[in-house]
Amino acid sequence: MLQSRRIAHLDMDAFYASVELLRYPELRGQPVVIGGGRNATPETLPDGTRRFQRLRDYVGRGVVTTSTYEARAFGVFSAMGMMKAAQLAPDAVLLPTDFDSYRHYSRLFKAAVATFTTQIQDRGIDEIYIDLTDVPGEPREVGAAIRQAVRDATGLTCSICIAPNKLLAKIGSELDKPDGLTILTPADIESRIWPLPARKVNGIGPKASEKLTSLGIDTIGDLARAAPEFLQTHFGLRYATWLKEVAHGIDDRPVVVSSEPKSMSRETTFERDLHPRDDRPLLSETFTRLCVRVAEDLQRKGYVGRTVGIKLRFDTFETVTRDLTIPAATADAAAIRRAATECLKRVPLTRRLRLLGVRVSALTLAGAQPAAVEPFQPDLFAAPGGDPAEDASEPHA
Repeated sequence: MLQSRRIAHLDMDAFYASVELLRYPELRGQPVVIGGGRNATPETLPDGTRRFQRLRDYVGRGVVTTSTYEARAFGVFSAMGMMKAAQLAPDAVLLPTDFDSYRHYSRLFKAAVATFTTQIQDRGIDEIYIDLTDVPGEPREVGAAIRQAVRDATGLTCSICIAPNKLLAKIGSELDKPDGLTILTPADIESRIWPLPARKVNGIGPKASEKLTSLGIDTIGDLARAAPEFLQTHFGLRYATWLKEVAHGIDDRPVVVSSEPKSMSRETTFERDLHPRDDRPLLSETFTRLCVRVAEDLQRKGYVGRTVGIKLRFDTFETVTRDLTIPAATADAAAIRRAATECLKRVPLTRRLRLLGVRVSALTLAGAQPAAVEPFQPDLFAAPGGDPAEDASEPHA
């Protein structure tokens, strides 16, 4: 019965970079890296052309948010340190992140898919699962129609795999990127899935992958052929059983259409360590900005929260969190800022800061009448917060 399901995984191609190429079409075909701060904003010259920053001129501790396929050919991938990326592709164009634009295009592509079915599981800003079991038409025709609808709505390409389950659909959406349409059946597992590295399975992390390699298991096919007793000896019964199942393409997880967020947060890593006293104005400005953006996220998605928290990472890499539960749930920036400040007062601010974050949890749906918004008061907050050289954090929900 499970094999009769038709589950699609849709993944936007180099999403952030592709959005930027809509804005800067003259960069098409060039290596482009997204992840710079505001100082990476292109300069418009008197003749109307633009001057772009180059990766070789970057100085700081930021990380790559994403890159175009041309930059990836040089070995530059997301989460890589920017300085390392500059060594690999010094002539690549550097652009700042713009999450407001990315969220806009995310809403557009998801709305386009929703014209086919409401059976959609949101997996983040650039990917979704779709249950197409009850959608009429041949899989390839339906997949092509969805892909074209996304292109029409956004001007962007996506890659789709339609398979019997989420496991195979997720793996398959990477097989024919970019702008790919892949159809997988159980008969394709041995030829298309087994030759892939075991780490391609979502759930086999770096540590498990390293351990599998040390045991002589490099591919998904190696895993499928491994003796269950051998896997159980090294991984335990539960994980070994799961490994065997995924190696044979077995996955009965449903597409979960509705899911309630547990929290929403904003955080940012500074390009230089900031001192709570010497950099107080800079820190305080961003602390306020993070609170405002969390409040905007809550209001946009229709939630309020009762627990406000902060996250600090010091120059020693020690990470500290503090939480405060307030009497009434809120999505008001001033109330969030005030509660977050109380959390800050419980942390000795004597060391330089690398990262600052603000979080609201214990969420519930907002009522029909929004709470009154309290104005900010300049002297309301005794403790400083944070201000990055690069404010490019994506909200977590």
